[in-house]
Amino acid sequence: MKKSAPEKENQAKAQPADEKSTAPEESPNELRLPVWSVISFERREASGLTYTEAEQKLSELEAQKVSGLCIVTDEVAARISNV
Repeated sequence: MKKSAPEKENQAKAQPADEKSTAPEESPNELRLPVWSVISFERREASGLTYTEAEQKLSELEAQKVSGLCIVTDEVAARISNV
C-alpha cells in the first residue's frame, strides 16, 4: 500500500531526531546542572555552578568592578590557558 504525501511527511516528523541535535526541552535541564564557570580576564572566578548560580556570581563580581566577565561551561574554562 502506497502512502500519500501527507502520511510520509507525518512519518518523517515522528522519527527520532538526530542524536547530536539538542531539543529545546533539554536546555533547561542543562542550565540546572552544576557545569558552569564564571571567568574574567584574569582567571576562573568560580566553577561547578548551576547557570542561575553563575548569573548571581557574575552580578556580585560586576559590583566589585571585575573586568571581562563571562559565563562558560567548566569544560570550556578548563581549556583556556590563562584562566
